[in-house]
Amino acid sequence: GSCAAEVLAKAGIKTWLFERKLDNAKPCGGAIPLCMVEEFDLPGHIIDRKVRNMRMISPSNKEVDIRLDPLGYRQDEFIGMCRREVFDAFLRNRAAEYGATLVNGLVQSIATGPQRKGPYTIHYAAHGAGLKGDCQTLEVDYIIGADGANSRVAKAMDAGSYKVAIAFQERIRLPRQEMSYYEDLAEMYVGTDVSPDFYAWVFPKYDHVAVGTGTMQNNQSLIKSLQRGIRQRANKRLFRGEVIKVEAHPIPEHPRPRRVVQQMSLVGDAAGYVTKSSGEGIYFAAKSGRMCAEALVQVSQQGRRIPTAGEMKRAYLRQWDRRYGATYKVLDILQRVFYASDATREAFVEMCDDKDVQRLTFDSYLYKRVVPMSPWQQVKITAMTVASLLRGQAIAPKIYQPVDTAVGRPQEDFVNPGAVQVEMTPRGRSPAVDPQPDNREKSAMTRA
Repeated sequence: GSCAAEVLAKAGIKTWLFERKLDNAKPCGGAIPLCMVEEFDLPGHIIDRKVRNMRMISPSNKEVDIRLDPLGYRQDEFIGMCRREVFDAFLRNRAAEYGATLVNGLVQSIATGPQRKGPYTIHYAAHGAGLKGDCQTLEVDYIIGADGANSRVAKAMDAGSYKVAIAFQERIRLPRQEMSYYEDLAEMYVGTDVSPDFYAWVFPKYDHVAVGTGTMQNNQSLIKSLQRGIRQRANKRLFRGEVIKVEAHPIPEHPRPRRVVQQMSLVGDAAGYVTKSSGEGIYFAAKSGRMCAEALVQVSQQGRRIPTAGEMKRAYLRQWDRRYGATYKVLDILQRVFYASDATREAFVEMCDDKDVQRLTFDSYLYKRVVPMSPWQQVKITAMTVASLLRGQAIAPKIYQPVDTAVGRPQEDFVNPGAVQVEMTPRGRSPAVDPQPDNREKSAMTRA
């Protein structure tokens, strides 16, 4: 939302940027690719850690380190780790500096015209300048919905539902010695004990680590045992830690059926732009916000006319799908193949020990580009995949018995039910995190 608002404000289009909570700490692993630092002109002070070693841990606890140095990457190339409350505040304030009007308020409903056409009346509860939920309205000509997986804008435009995964995360403050271990290291764990269909992570931040896991919504009843699994696997470094925050968040699994309806467009999580396999969403949220706003500026002739849905589909959606559609499909296939069982997860980690695989992986992540493989590399990786899958059948553990660990508080109390309960909703409705989720991204409301 902030990236969209910045583009619109720069173009002279009157723009309102809604944020429910200005100190919002969105549940998020917080990893950003290097290309985002350059492309969005991000300052160094908002990046907590510069990761140059990604450690993959298999179900049998085989470890593979993917280091940037042996692969020939420069010292200034890295995976950035950030806290969303710092990252989001910077983008939001920059949009305001360019002229966007920042509204500290929660959008409650959107009144549309016939057939969902604009202009639209935004009904919101204002919280800024001493206000405490005062009901106010604002009439606008165009809405960009960047309000997350539980999008009110998506509901107003009847964008359709999508399947979601549930991400659960604890922020754990560690003693200095353990924290120094994660100076430039991030860890990714796979295995039935940490997730039946995703992965678990330990990502370093400024003075703590983010420890979490994810799984599809139909497995959400397992989330507490899965979190125990990752804490048990990483217990060697975590056992002296203190839990300082517990958080959960729905993650879309695929784009919504409709992302542009009349004078409303969706971006980021609201649109469903989270990749399979990695669960990456920050870059694609920012990029989609920028691309949508740039299309709006172009089609509206810098605010002199109101775009039609057809024009925005051509200028925004078609360009987005052309640029990133294949990426989403490939990562979907990878998740289906390599997260299917512990045997395939063993194969996945084993393959990550190959330098060609590592280089292809980092090139695609750091710079959002796919480097073509030579015929020899294609044959080699295909053969290696088959061999790894066969070996994985023999290596994978046959049964798990995760044991309780104590990180900062008794194990049975480590979940704060009021903060992390994820509500199951009837089909056709978006899921919600209850109560009052801290996961609502910004919405840029524009009057052309």
